Amino acid sequence: MSASTLQLALLGNPNCGKTALFNRLTGSRQKVANYAGVTVERKEGRFSTPAGREVRVLDLPGAYSLDAASLDEAITREVVLGQRSDVDAPDVLVCVLDATNLRLHLRFALEILALRRPTLIVLNQMDAAQRRGIRIDREALAAELGVPVLETVAVKRHGAAELLAALDAPLPTGASREVESTADLHALVRGLLKRCVVMPERTARIDEQLDRVLLHPLYGLLILAVVMFCIFQAVFSWASPLSEGIDAGTAWLGATVAAALPEGPLASLLVDGVIAGLGGVVVFLPQILILFAFILSLEESGYLPRAAFLLDRMMSAAGLSGRSFIPLLSSFACAIPGIMATRSISDPRDRLATILVAPLMTCSARLPVYALLIAAFVPNESVGGLFNLQGLVLFALYLAGILSALAVAWLMKHFKRDQGEHPLLLELPSYRLPHVRDLAIGLWERGMIFLKRVGGIILAMTVLLWFLLSFPAPPEGATGAAIEYSLAGRIGHALAFVFAPLGFGWQICIALIPGLAAREVAVSSLATVYALSAVDDEAAAAALEPLIASDWSLATALSLLVWYIYAPMCLSTLATIKRETNSWKQMGFAAFYLFALAYVMALLTYQAAVALGAG
Repeated sequence: MSASTLQLALLGNPNCGKTALFNRLTGSRQKVANYAGVTVERKEGRFSTPAGREVRVLDLPGAYSLDAASLDEAITREVVLGQRSDVDAPDVLVCVLDATNLRLHLRFALEILALRRPTLIVLNQMDAAQRRGIRIDREALAAELGVPVLETVAVKRHGAAELLAALDAPLPTGASREVESTADLHALVRGLLKRCVVMPERTARIDEQLDRVLLHPLYGLLILAVVMFCIFQAVFSWASPLSEGIDAGTAWLGATVAAALPEGPLASLLVDGVIAGLGGVVVFLPQILILFAFILSLEESGYLPRAAFLLDRMMSAAGLSGRSFIPLLSSFACAIPGIMATRSISDPRDRLATILVAPLMTCSARLPVYALLIAAFVPNESVGGLFNLQGLVLFALYLAGILSALAVAWLMKHFKRDQGEHPLLLELPSYRLPHVRDLAIGLWERGMIFLKRVGGIILAMTVLLWFLLSFPAPPEGATGAAIEYSLAGRIGHALAFVFAPLGFGWQICIALIPGLAAREVAVSSLATVYALSAVDDEAAAAALEPLIASDWSLATALSLLVWYIYAPMCLSTLATIKRETNSWKQMGFAAFYLFALAYVMALLTYQAAVALGAG
């Protein structure tokens, strides 16, 4: 055992409350990383026990068995057995069990105990179990298992007190009860439940009542559609006041800096490059956080697995499985974690198909582009007195991405036929109200990731773009805007020849290039381009939205919207596809088909719009 810092690993089935317990133990002292060689997200943190013992804790991916059927489970097995060179072998294993679902979770605990490693069993969500009338004889269970059995309520302030006290006490050396590797674990679980647990009812009455409605083949699908629709309406409606406040603050900051500095390259860099570029992206932070808040709430409530079951038949017809739903839904936030989440799909063909179509889900990085164009070209009006027209357009864009993903998956299914049966096996957790603290931590993490992107790659690309837009200076006697004589202007004019059939001007072509680094950069690039190409200071200070509204046709705006439904994703997503598939071929195929789809669909949209008089 480590002489200085105790190495602790949290493990258990998915949805057992490991991450909530991790957050309770570590608070904000945590970091998110990936396992080397395999893109599996992990959380590491540190905390001190009441007696001052330093503990390093690792939150392992959820697993149902050490007999790995997915990349998640393979990683957990390797860490537990000390087979990874990039992770220290844990000194003690903390096996977290959902006290409301011991029939499933105890089986995995028996596998862990068979390893004869120092282990603590934690019964989490004990408050929910007590409300259901479930009575667990902890002393009897500890005697049966041969290791300490502790209680936690991870969502409560002092809910991990027993675990902290146990870490200060002498730790167990291993299970005193021998579990044979050939034993029937299901039979052992049934025996343990009979002797140590009183369960008055198999499922809580409220769960049964909710499932009758939410899992109904008709009503359930209608409710799911309404939920998704409301999410997209809220993204636009609720975020408007906050976005307007950020926009006003950015304008004030730019004006203040411009007034304080003498006219010259430095003032131009700060005002036109940094402030205009970054401000044009940060203004969409409220919309992104609202989207994440809904996704996290659905995940915490236990509704997402049920949505997966509802959509299994539809997705099977398209060449996917219901298990693909959760990775694809995660891709609405960002394609990278969505692609990583496919590790839970055991069938290789289904996993590959999900990876390749995940970028078609409308990620949050597209949201700034959508929000800008919709606000510029779609009136802020109500439809039927209930719906916002801008929200309806946003919903239509999301729906187009979903339908396109299903169509592409269907084509892949027919090109690579699979005659095997792959039934959907997925745990349905109990319904529960999302805990405010866990939601706040999740939103904080995702907001900081977004802001770090703004402060890192987006800032770098914005400054680089400013340089390309500013140099060389226009020759004496030049009559056009200075930007037209710059390096970026020349590149944009060259690319405009390729994208002219799509209605893209040279300004849009400039924005597409840095957008490959991160899609959010497209908005900051446009802000920088129009700030520097303005004919006077008044025009430069004007908001981007009215500038493009007056400069672009409706056909161009529609074409660009469609382009971003299909456009090749950011380079980080391409790199993730390469790592997850371990194939340059699959990465190249993803980039090619997305680019081809984007070009063809944008071309058709623009030409149709022009033909209808929108050009």
